[in-house]
Amino acid sequence: MPRERLDQPRELKRSFRPHYDPEDFGRLSERIARFLGTARFIVYMTVFVLCWVLWNILAPDGLRFDPYPFIFLTLMLSLQASYAAPLILLAQNRQADRDRIQSEQDRQAREAGQAELEFITREIAGLRIAVGEIATRDFIRSEFQQVKAPQ
Repeated sequence: MPRERLDQPRELKRSFRPHYDPEDFGRLSERIARFLGTARFIVYMTVFVLCWVLWNILAPDGLRFDPYPFIFLTLMLSLQASYAAPLILLAQNRQADRDRIQSEQDRQAREAGQAELEFITREIAGLRIAVGEIATRDFIRSEFQQVKAPQ
């Protein structure tokens, strides 16, 4: 077995598995999940099911979709649900990852803000101590008056 060189990229191995970009697929799943969670999707599905039911009840026997149209409708809705559930879960996982990263960034910003606030507080305390040791105008006047008064 030849040694792999770390300074060169690996050669792509041929595979029969389809290649896809997980990030693109994740974005697509989020778009689908967002659509599935809208009132528009519910209206579309309701209209579709009503049309299906009405067509298969009111249409002549030769024009109906098949002899057991409601079993086929159930199959189509089950198939739609079997794809929708994993796509929604994938979108939720991606959102949870984003929330976790945002939470970590917020925590770091909060810690930096706290450290800065503590630094400023120490600086203000130091300034107050320094100002307390400075002779004020009133103190100097009172000292001059005490020096002038004995004469």
